Amino acid sequence: MRSRLALAAVPAVALTFGLLAPVSAEAAVPAIRITQIQYDSPGSDKGSNASLNSEWVRITNTTAQNRSLSGWTLKDKQGFTYRFPSFTLKAKTSVVVYTGKGSATSTKRYYNRSWYVWNNTGDSAYLRDSKGVLKDSWTFKDASAAAYRVSR
Repeated sequence: MRSRLALAAVPAVALTFGLLAPVSAEAAVPAIRITQIQYDSPGSDKGSNASLNSEWVRITNTTAQNRSLSGWTLKDKQGFTYRFPSFTLKAKTSVVVYTGKGSATSTKRYYNRSWYVWNNTGDSAYLRDSKGVLKDSWTFKDASAAAYRVSR
């Protein structure tokens, strides 16, 4: 009981003396964020368009307002970059960015690549706004390891 009380008091003491900054619920969840990555398309990596489009990243607008993603980028560690053209992500909706080719819509975008972006053994996805400010990132090791997020 004593150790629980002592641990519970630590955040209050740290806040009192300015050691920790309070975190609001809004700051904890970015307005635009990566919500899912399918980095290992099923089956053998043969490079067919269907296989390439089985590799994707979902980006979600968590707010009640439409948000412009014009000029935003989605990039992996190696620098493979998808740049959003003039594009608005509607409130409370998602857009999926596929690796292969296809016809862009309000919910689907395409890298238009002829080979894979996301490494099956581990990679990181970085979502940056039009000024290059990191808005969200997601790192994964492989299918057997848990992915972890770094949100900004």
